Amino acid sequence: MSIAATRPFGQKYAFVVVGAIFVALLISAGLRSSPGVMILPMESEFGWGRDTISLSAAIGIFFYGLAGPFSAAAMQNFGLKRTVVIALLLMAASTSLSLLMTKPWHLVLTWGVASGMASGAVAPVLGATIVNRWFVKSRGLVMGILTASTATGTLIFLPVLAALAESGGWRPVAIAVAIATLVLAPVIWLLVPERPSSIGHLPWGADPDHIDQTAHRHSSILAATFGSLARAVKTRTFWFLFATFYICGFTTNGLIGTHLIAFCGDVGIPEVKASGLLATMGIFDLIGTTLSGWLTDRFDSRKLLFTYYALRGLSLIYLPFSDFNFYSLSLFAVFYGLDWIATVPPTLRLATEAFGDREAPLVFGWVVVGHQIGAASAAYMAGLLRQIQGNYFDAFIIAGCTGVVAAFLALMINSRASRPRATAAA
Repeated sequence: MSIAATRPFGQKYAFVVVGAIFVALLISAGLRSSPGVMILPMESEFGWGRDTISLSAAIGIFFYGLAGPFSAAAMQNFGLKRTVVIALLLMAASTSLSLLMTKPWHLVLTWGVASGMASGAVAPVLGATIVNRWFVKSRGLVMGILTASTATGTLIFLPVLAALAESGGWRPVAIAVAIATLVLAPVIWLLVPERPSSIGHLPWGADPDHIDQTAHRHSSILAATFGSLARAVKTRTFWFLFATFYICGFTTNGLIGTHLIAFCGDVGIPEVKASGLLATMGIFDLIGTTLSGWLTDRFDSRKLLFTYYALRGLSLIYLPFSDFNFYSLSLFAVFYGLDWIATVPPTLRLATEAFGDREAPLVFGWVVVGHQIGAASAAYMAGLLRQIQGNYFDAFIIAGCTGVVAAFLALMINSRASRPRATAAA
């Protein structure tokens, strides 16, 4: 009897898959957040400027996003399980090789290009692919849970990584990430089938006569990736989604994820305490993003995005004017943390409404490219402004203003009116 035939739980096996992918996403999030705790020890050991280290982080963030649509196409053609396992092994290899680095370009190659491309396959596009393959009902809620893995990764990893960095420098951080990704690879291989039909099941909430529209295999990865982009760029919806997600990345991974610990160091807050602040955000983002998924199943996604971006922008503008005591930092952590990545479930829903189940992961992958370009821009901009001005004040004000702009852009999205059904089926 085959392993596939003995899978337990019937349709509920979808939640086993969600659990395994949740762990993969949180470990990937831990890798992407690691540069935030490595800036200060690398400055101390190598004497590299913060702008140099920030450039590496920006390149990693950019390739993380750029890999998204290609990895979504690879999951369709090459197989989801193979794509994710290879990505995890590449993460382990790149972080391990960084232990040998002596020059800035080594940092760019390992923590920038290689780990960025690998972690880009274990990213929001993976969550979108899992949701569209394994669920018919409760998609918003499940995407919220998977997206919240980023917050959980921050919650679990950052305090530990910060303690490792404070006591032993950046090398123990690289070793911890390499071990975690290497151990996870066989777990994904054993627990995650390609799709429900691979084990004789239906997606969660599907009727007996359900037809799997995600099973179509494209002729090539490049044709699928750039074909989806060519169709999407003809719609206003894509450009509004791209623009708002650019600002999402600018105001989260790029600024807070990369520079908050260093920013706190500038005002006399030690690394472990600053990482605890990020962990607090992680707790509240876990709540906020899961709640956002539940709300996405019930309310207008555009209005949700307006609320999230407006609150985020205001919280970023507030932080430089605070006095950085326990109460003001706690207020920021709660306020900002609740919608750190709460934007993902409503953004995916709008993409699915506009482009259909099969195209949505590919198009969403290109939208994530916008997110990571924004994150890369903020990661480098903030480091450069800090190098020139000696502080992060302008970086936070600029990011806060972009959040307010994104709030109004979100109201202009009209996904149903722009759905290209005929071309999507081609």
